[in-house]
Amino acid sequence: MSRFPDGFLWGAASSAYQIEGAWNADGKGPSIWDSFSHQPGRIAGGHTGDMACDHYHRYRQDVDLIAELSLNAYRFSISWPRVLPSGWGTANQAGLDFYDRLVDALLAHGIRPFVTLFHWDLPQALQDRGGWDQPDTCAVFGEYASRMGSLLGDRVKDWITLNEPLSVVTQGYLQGVHAPGMRDPQLAFRVTHRLNLAHAEAVRALRAAVAGARVGISHVSVPVHPASDSNSDAATARWVDGLANRWFWDPSLKGQYPREVLEELGPLAPEIKADDLRKLAEPIDFFGHNSYKRILVAHDPHAPLTKARTLAGPGPKTAMGWEIYPEHLYESLLRIHREYHGIDIVITENGVAFPDVLNNGSVCDPERTDYVFVHLQAAERALADGVNLRGYFYWSLLDNFEWAAGYAPRFGLVYVHYATQERIIKASGRAFAKWARQNSIGSALLKS
Repeated sequence: MSRFPDGFLWGAASSAYQIEGAWNADGKGPSIWDSFSHQPGRIAGGHTGDMACDHYHRYRQDVDLIAELSLNAYRFSISWPRVLPSGWGTANQAGLDFYDRLVDALLAHGIRPFVTLFHWDLPQALQDRGGWDQPDTCAVFGEYASRMGSLLGDRVKDWITLNEPLSVVTQGYLQGVHAPGMRDPQLAFRVTHRLNLAHAEAVRALRAAVAGARVGISHVSVPVHPASDSNSDAATARWVDGLANRWFWDPSLKGQYPREVLEELGPLAPEIKADDLRKLAEPIDFFGHNSYKRILVAHDPHAPLTKARTLAGPGPKTAMGWEIYPEHLYESLLRIHREYHGIDIVITENGVAFPDVLNNGSVCDPERTDYVFVHLQAAERALADGVNLRGYFYWSLLDNFEWAAGYAPRFGLVYVHYATQERIIKASGRAFAKWARQNSIGSALLKS
């Protein structure tokens, strides 16, 4: 049985809107997700994040669960409108105090906090001024980063600026299925550039505010494979990879956009000012890697923008309809290592939804245990091949509000009974806790 490196991070992740609830409590301002989820027809089942997991009131219980799971790290996000109801200006002391207490509770259990500044819940007041399409929002984000660094930086050294710019842009501005619900390609690519500039502003602000700060960004990686050996499918896969991966990775890791993507976008490409690339080239300390699946694409000349049709892979599927293909994790880790000069990598999200059932007070979920096991095996292979992998955060700690899908998908290591807010550690959570304690993985199912 091989061991992971000493100091390897065994963690779980969450995001504010998905677990906190208390959407209008104690001076919190509305976010774009509060507004979006309250619009009829936006969320499956008519659900909202108003209550979610009530983590705002139950955080001590949840920190105790993290400790019971033997985890040495926890990734969470700050609700920007909870601490700055308007996005800027006067702070909400109750919101600041909440995160102060949360960090102290984690540290009291020896749990290392990883703080994400933006996990999609932009203050509605900023959206009303133009949101990410407003150039001033980048500077405002930097001010927000500085405030959070000043508040927590004496205890928190690990910071993530943005979570999944790809998802923000694709689902929020191209497809319109996430907040703010836009369908405007021109706007989407402008927002991409604004997010990159905001990231750079936050990196500079955190380095100024936090002694010894380790700053990164969490990107989702989606290995793109051609559906056939045809030249047209291969060319389409390269183009989709450029849009889905390199377009988002290169600015924060190389300080530039991939030239071929810029040229192909033509009039859809954002305006990039002469000084912008210098600003983007702010070095980071780690690549936060969110990893769930690969995609198979076939050339389709009638498909807008991508010219691609996405096909379902042949492997078994999760409750989200995603193919289980653990090779995607190994492939992505090796690629990031090679293309970005051996940068430290932290798997900031990897996880799976299955239709979990509570039976006599327990949840037996061997499929999730097996899923995590084979993905940790892929991580082990990457480590053996020289990848500087520093940690693995399972998504997610708790069953929670899964954006447009509402509460039906359950990703958690901990089952949440939403009617009572009871928490129950699943069998997969017990297996993960065992692996975390021994810093190694045995067999997945029978010996977990």
